[in-house]
Amino acid sequence: MRVTLASASAVALFLILRAACSADPGEGPPSGPPPPPPPPTPLDSAQAAAFLDTVETRTFHYFWDLTNASNGLTPDRSPTPSFSSIAAVGFALTAYPIGVERGYITRADARQRVVTTLRFFWTAPQDSAASGSTGYHGFFYHFLDMNSGTRFQQVELSTIDTALLLAGILTCQSYFDGTDAIETEIRGLADSIYARTDWQWAAPRAPLVAMGWHPDGPERGFLGYDWRGYNEAMILYILALGSPTHAVAPAAWSGWTAPYQWGTFYGQTHVGFAPLFGHHYSHVWVDFRDIRDPYMQGRGIDYFENSRRATYAQRAYAYANPGGWRGYSDRIWGLTASDGPANVTLTVDGRSRQFHTYWARGASFTETPDDGTIAPTAAGGSIPFAPEIAIPALHAMRHTYGDALFSTYGFRDAFNLTFTQTSPAGWFDVDYLGIDQGPILAMIENYRTGLIWRLIRGNPHIVLGLCRAGFTGGWLQGKCPP
Repeated sequence: MRVTLASASAVALFLILRAACSADPGEGPPSGPPPPPPPPTPLDSAQAAAFLDTVETRTFHYFWDLTNASNGLTPDRSPTPSFSSIAAVGFALTAYPIGVERGYITRADARQRVVTTLRFFWTAPQDSAASGSTGYHGFFYHFLDMNSGTRFQQVELSTIDTALLLAGILTCQSYFDGTDAIETEIRGLADSIYARTDWQWAAPRAPLVAMGWHPDGPERGFLGYDWRGYNEAMILYILALGSPTHAVAPAAWSGWTAPYQWGTFYGQTHVGFAPLFGHHYSHVWVDFRDIRDPYMQGRGIDYFENSRRATYAQRAYAYANPGGWRGYSDRIWGLTASDGPANVTLTVDGRSRQFHTYWARGASFTETPDDGTIAPTAAGGSIPFAPEIAIPALHAMRHTYGDALFSTYGFRDAFNLTFTQTSPAGWFDVDYLGIDQGPILAMIENYRTGLIWRLIRGNPHIVLGLCRAGFTGGWLQGKCPP
């Protein structure tokens, strides 16, 4: 789940992702056909390789340097002091095999970090107490104290963030395939943690899975909303369907796809979801190329192509720039959930502008919540889908804005050139966010070597989940049980 530091609750997440339609919807496409952006100009191959090397190295070290080595918990953000995000831990676990393969760390160091992390999540308290627990029914609280590992304040037990954590755990299960004691333990712990997750309990309105659960307060019990309609939760249902112990019914997938919206935005026809992170997260782990569920079979494309089209639509939107935001172009683009400058309405260049802090920005035919804030992870997470436009975008951001945007751990989370209240040059975030760093690193690696996709293609739990969802074709051919 995507939430701001000041609003750590499941309801805040729902409002961020769902109510954006009714709050400052932004500008849609003009009535006539907008001018198309110019054709992309790819970087020289050697230049691109050197640039991606730098981005991967720096981004990896966010996870390696800042994670608590005693329990494996990764901060939600830095350098602002922060709690741990369990989703960020999932991205950290996904990062460690990349670090080994790239030579950033040794396999021995990586497996020690991984086994420490999995031991913590297997042994941490699981019960219904409002404090002092890490999770319940195999799920985990959205945010945890970095040191004690217990629930942070009154945050919810999060089904989607648990799913992102589990995806990282299963990545390590597939990667650490050695016969030594530690790698054997990693695989066993991964199975145990995954098998304990009670998806059936988390589906009070079966077969759909609820967004979360609270042990206390006015929201006590399950949240009133389920995961349905296109967004980041494909990975959640794949995991829930593939469970060896508490699987939801296959009808969950058709329930998930039933509210999909199919439309056209800036010349690209696809399933809509405005923030690009919804087109990234599940693809970090699952190779959706050439495999299709019944919905996509009916549309004649796969989810990979769907994300490619969403990426191209966002670039075209930025080039047309119907909102007149400063800095948007065919190389400076990308709207997604991210930090922002302030919750304030200002008059800029004679025009009233509403700005936000953390907000689910995006651009689609479904909605266009846009306040002029661009997040590098939007282009970074799209690199496998459209490298010819995404890599030049990241490169342009780095070389246009320098150290203000690209520093110790790669790209800072976001920037807004229209907001000049704190600096004439615009607003640049000071923080890096783990859930935005993760897709940049993993998707660059998937583009370059397919490492994470290859590992997950061999994981029997993910394969079974895809099969039970009705996916067929491509690399799944012959892998589904009769």
